[in-house]
Amino acid sequence: MSEILSPQAVGASDARDKREFNKLQKRLRRQVGNAIIDYGMIRDGDKVMVCLSGGKDSYTMLEILRSLQRSAPVDFSLVAVNLDQKQPGFPEQVLPEYLDAIGVDYHILERDTYSVVKEKTPEGKTTCALCSRLRRGSLYGFAEEIGATKVALGHHREDILETLFLNMFFGGSLKAMPPKLLSDDGKNIVIRPLAYCREADIAEFSRRMAFPIIPCNLCGSQPNLQRQVVKEMLSEWEAKHPGRLETMFKAVTNVAPSQLADRELFDFAGLEDEQAQRQANRIEAFDLASQVG
Repeated sequence: MSEILSPQAVGASDARDKREFNKLQKRLRRQVGNAIIDYGMIRDGDKVMVCLSGGKDSYTMLEILRSLQRSAPVDFSLVAVNLDQKQPGFPEQVLPEYLDAIGVDYHILERDTYSVVKEKTPEGKTTCALCSRLRRGSLYGFAEEIGATKVALGHHREDILETLFLNMFFGGSLKAMPPKLLSDDGKNIVIRPLAYCREADIAEFSRRMAFPIIPCNLCGSQPNLQRQVVKEMLSEWEAKHPGRLETMFKAVTNVAPSQLADRELFDFAGLEDEQAQRQANRIEAFDLASQVG
């Protein structure tokens, strides 16, 4: 038989639940606020285009930015933009109804990238790379049209770490997703306000807020995606060694170019000259000290 809780027990449970949600919300607000400050993401007068996919991450990003907007020391505006890629069965009414209900300015940008992706991607190959490229191009161009000064994407801490390992394992490069980025054409500044946030916290916040989640059937139906494999690897590490992901993320923010091997970032060939200069500086300092003594 299931246990029957007294009204007092139910009330205490509800109070604890509310406290836990408040702590979660404050943690996400603090982390997003810190990321914005640390990387100078948002300035006074910015028009931030929030890219809203209908997933847990972008919903959370929009909600936390709205919350911060009410108390931020700088004045900035938000506009939500959803890219309708014309996937079969996409519930077109979900996002407009939600955004109308909460009173957020928005645009629905219709671009049939789905057909392009399906046409250009060979059978059995993943669609993510081409889909992402087409999506970015559409969103960046629209940001210019509406005069947005920042483009906000909903990537979180795990997304950044997964990208780091994907590039190492499959791309032969040591790079991830920066919290703030100037697009290749120099026309858009991209920000990732959730960079410090754990995916588990975002998932829990999304569940508590009961966001109307729209699944991505285009890529979600593909088995054995490299990103999914890396995600599972990181999850296993974190389960075996709690705190490992936090340590790895700190490493992304604490790079020592002289301890790697990129000749563009560090002048390895000039170390002898640096050694000679340091020796000369030591001799000069010794001579000055001797004269003073």
